[in-house]
Amino acid sequence: MIDYKRIEIEDKKWIDPLLAAADMRGCQHNFTNLFAWSNIYNYCAAQVEDFLVVKGENPDKAPGYLYPAGRGNPKPVLRAMSQDALNCGSEFRLVGLSPENIAVLNSVFPENFEFIEMRDSFDYVYLLDSLANLAGNKYQAKRNHINRFMKNNVWSFEQISPENLGECWEMNIEWCKEHGCKDDESLNNENCAVSRCFDYFSELGLEGGLLRSGERVIAYTMGDKLNSDTYDIHIEKAFGGIQGAYQLINREFAVFILKNHPDIIYVNREEDMGNEGLRKAKLSYHPFRIEQKYLGRFLGPKLV
Repeated sequence: MIDYKRIEIEDKKWIDPLLAAADMRGCQHNFTNLFAWSNIYNYCAAQVEDFLVVKGENPDKAPGYLYPAGRGNPKPVLRAMSQDALNCGSEFRLVGLSPENIAVLNSVFPENFEFIEMRDSFDYVYLLDSLANLAGNKYQAKRNHINRFMKNNVWSFEQISPENLGECWEMNIEWCKEHGCKDDESLNNENCAVSRCFDYFSELGLEGGLLRSGERVIAYTMGDKLNSDTYDIHIEKAFGGIQGAYQLINREFAVFILKNHPDIIYVNREEDMGNEGLRKAKLSYHPFRIEQKYLGRFLGPKLV
């Protein structure tokens, strides 16, 4: 049996090196996401050989495993994961698989899996330079929104710090009231994850920015590095009634990343979760690529 444990903040010190060795591109292979969502998806983790193994539950309570993250031969680790599912009396399912993961699975265990597209979980990935500069005709509408905001507001952008973090949380509470988070299961789950990011902001190594109109915080965002060349935006909130607030906080934080992380080329703005409005908004920023994800269902009783 694999010796799992619930993911706690102290696990960052051993999980991060395994994630860094894997250098994967999907937002699910990021400690902040695993930790923030661990109470919603019942994530638990273990080290098997030189790999991180994560097991969780979908909203329908069906168990699923992330592709193992590490360096080396994943075949014995996948065998152990398959046996773990068998011992638990559950189907062996791998979630969030990339095309590269699928290629490895088909190589080491040919014809053992079927793969189903997880469109609502696709990540939207952008060139950092494009988000920071918004150059060209395709970003004209974004620049128009920003210019309108600048014309109508005395504004400032600040890096999030212990001194202003509480103001962002107060803004988040107001945002949730406006959007009815308590009555929407998806938004309520998201807010639970957001709360963990606030509670453990420093310990997680998060960075963030806020936008003020006068003295009032009207938008904020948080993120951290996903892999060797990609930054992950975990949270971005703005008051929708203030034209240009979303566009400006997006641009200003991209400028911040560009200045402070010269190794970063891409920004992963994560999934749309099947929300049509969110999908339209993410597509409107013209992603450089979309990280495809698949569910892998094992077709046999045990990997051999």
